[in-house]
Order: sequence, then C-alpha cells, then structure tokens
Amino acid sequence: MFLDYCEDAKAFIRRINLALNLQAHGKEENMSELSEMKCTACRGDEPTLTDAEIAELRPQVPEWQVVQREGIKRLERVFRFRNFAQALAFTNRVGEQAEEEGHHPALLTEWGKVTVTWWTHKIGGLHQNDFIMAARTDELSEGRT
Repeated sequence: MFLDYCEDAKAFIRRINLALNLQAHGKEENMSELSEMKCTACRGDEPTLTDAEIAELRPQVPEWQVVQREGIKRLERVFRFRNFAQALAFTNRVGEQAEEEGHHPALLTEWGKVTVTWWTHKIGGLHQNDFIMAARTDELSEGRT
C-alpha cells in the first residue's frame, strides 16, 4: 500500500516537472515545441512515463508510433529518402545530435530509409527525453537544424 502511494507521488512530481518545463518555455497551452526543451538527466530509479503522460505528449510527434518490443515501450518512425547517401547523411546527423545530448536511439539505415527508435535504456521504457529527441529528429528531417 505504501509503495503504491510512493509510485503515485513520483508520477505526480514528474507531471509537475513536465508542466513547469513546458511553462518555462512558454508552452503551457501549446506543447508543440518539445524540440526546444532540454533533456534532463535520467536516473535508473525513475519510473517510465504512464499511458496518460504518453497520450499528452504523442500529439506533438504525430508521425511517431509507440511500439512495444521485449516488453519495452519505444517511439519509432521510418524516414524515407531518395537514396542510400541521403539516408546515411541523415543517420549521421541524428547520431551527432544524440551524442551532444548523451541520449542515443537505435538506428537502422537501409537504402532509401532510416528507422529511428527512441527509448530510455536506463529505465527500460519511455521518458520525456525520448519525446524531446523525437521532435528534434523530426526537425533534422525537415532540415530546420
């Protein structure tokens, strides 16, 4: 019983932190600028995002799918390109950005497409950082960064 209260409190605090982060970026009404938010250090004892939290963030990265593999929820999107060289260049840009943030996706580069999958390895599921990085990946694909 006590542990249930602790988990509820952790989820509540995480939601407050998300709201404060959004408010600090002037996004309390429109949370569409995840890409401007900073990733936060993630500890291994943090809970994964709840289904409700995922539902709040999903509209901001509409092209991404929530998939579950090996019991772990992940964000995944396939990006299409005209050839392998463009796909490889995009893969390298995603890799550079991931290295800057210290948060790394699974990347599958094929002729004409790249599959990007974000999840937080330390907690075995989705964290706000994954949505931030998905939004930034979208910007890379649109040539805005």
